[in-house]
Amino acid sequence: MTRKDTSRLSIENLSVRFGNDGPAVVDKVSLSIEPGRMLALVGESGSGKSVTALSILRLLPPQATVTADAMTLEQQDIWRLPENRLRGLRGGRISMIFQEPLSALNPLHTVAKQIGESLEIHQGLSGKVARERVLALLAKVHLPDPETLLGRYPHQLSGGQRQRVMIAMALANDPSVLIADEPTTALDVTVQAGILDLLKSLQRELGLSVLLITHDLGIVGRYAEDVAVMHQGRIVETGPAAEVLANPQADYTRHLLKTEPGGTPPVTDPARQIHLSTRDLRVWFSQRGGGLFAPKTWFRAVDGVDIALRRGETLGVVGESGSGKSTLAMALLKLTESRGEITLDNTRLDRLDAKAMTPWRARMQVVFQDPWGTLNPRMTVGQIIEEGLTVHQRSLSRSDREAQVITMLGEVGMPAEVRHRYPHEFSGGQRQRIAIARALILRPEVLILDEPTSALDRSVQHQVLELLRDLQARHGLSYVFISHDLKLVRAISHQMVVMRGGKALEQGPTEQIFRAPGHDYTRQLIDAAFATDIRAISAQS
Repeated sequence: MTRKDTSRLSIENLSVRFGNDGPAVVDKVSLSIEPGRMLALVGESGSGKSVTALSILRLLPPQATVTADAMTLEQQDIWRLPENRLRGLRGGRISMIFQEPLSALNPLHTVAKQIGESLEIHQGLSGKVARERVLALLAKVHLPDPETLLGRYPHQLSGGQRQRVMIAMALANDPSVLIADEPTTALDVTVQAGILDLLKSLQRELGLSVLLITHDLGIVGRYAEDVAVMHQGRIVETGPAAEVLANPQADYTRHLLKTEPGGTPPVTDPARQIHLSTRDLRVWFSQRGGGLFAPKTWFRAVDGVDIALRRGETLGVVGESGSGKSTLAMALLKLTESRGEITLDNTRLDRLDAKAMTPWRARMQVVFQDPWGTLNPRMTVGQIIEEGLTVHQRSLSRSDREAQVITMLGEVGMPAEVRHRYPHEFSGGQRQRIAIARALILRPEVLILDEPTSALDRSVQHQVLELLRDLQARHGLSYVFISHDLKLVRAISHQMVVMRGGKALEQGPTEQIFRAPGHDYTRQLIDAAFATDIRAISAQS
């Protein structure tokens, strides 16, 4: 896919190794991006996508060994450029938008200073001229009231605002090539759509060549003209995006397409008893503002929510960040103070004190969003999984606990010998399986899943989703599945609740809501989520 005569950016036989004897993490990769076109580089975590992008700007650490036959930008050889000249390209003719803007932005600098610094380095602009240019850039990325943002720091901005500031920084010096490394991974579905629409409009308006790194084929189908599929450091398939998605040639591409969320959960008996429910559930947090003697105000994180989960079913809870989803989960588990009724099997949990609640915790467990943050790095997998048994089943012998750990590892599809290893030795998907095993070791009846797949690639999400379906069918588990990914919610949930601003705006059978949403906000979420539905896009192609 190298057309040096017309391409704006061309790479030939790029290879990267870490250490002298290490395997090639990028292996003879050749790519080209045409003027005014978007090339999507697609693959799972560890496939070499980000390493490829960082190699273009030579931003890899010193221990990396990088070789290439050629690398050109607008017919200029940039592979052999000395470092002092390459610095002029970075943030100039080639700009990069990183995956996590909160990490990429300097927490000690204001928005004006961060964008202005790039203008001063590359164009020598300062003072009033630089300020006017910063305001124009913020307006170009559709940030309202840019004057009010100049003095703000990154932590004072929302995720979408931070990403738009990153895009403004990338555009500051009129680049010809823009590299966007998973620019929407941590964002809500509606914010994702807004950022991607913005990038596409800027590509067309400015004639940019865009390298979009992603693991989501739905995004590729909607936004990219060309696609390169990467697996284990190699490019396995390239071509026009519409053709590749409609008629993939490589086995790996077909595998990625199959892992896109789809289907619906099996039909259940509507007469099943209610397993877990709430009535007028409220979680309000007090806050003060405007000085020491200012009156106390209340932030209504969960505001009068009623839910009903039937035995053996899944209740999907959807909404954007700040809608109250995770706070609802903490209230159900009685890990945060709340008001209102919480009933499990006809028992009012809200009336129980901490001691009385202890035996009920074994019946209601949780799997959190980030397994890396919830698994103790100093404990082995076996110790992590058996920890609940030492609290709730103290009469068990050590050998009995170990036997149960081995059984539970088998339940989640992992071999028994991994119980002697530590969390850092596993992939994200494997760590999430360990977290699920830890939650299931006590044989709970209700499992609360708080964004359990958001940090995982689509194919790993697919594996975890299939595991959850299988466990539910075998053990009759009831799930509360919290997510901002409506494709996943549709695939696994029997019932659904849509939350916004702490309130339950809409709830009912999942398919009924998807087919005929009763609230404008629900319709907005669905439209944003399924705008990148690869099945619909492929059918249109």
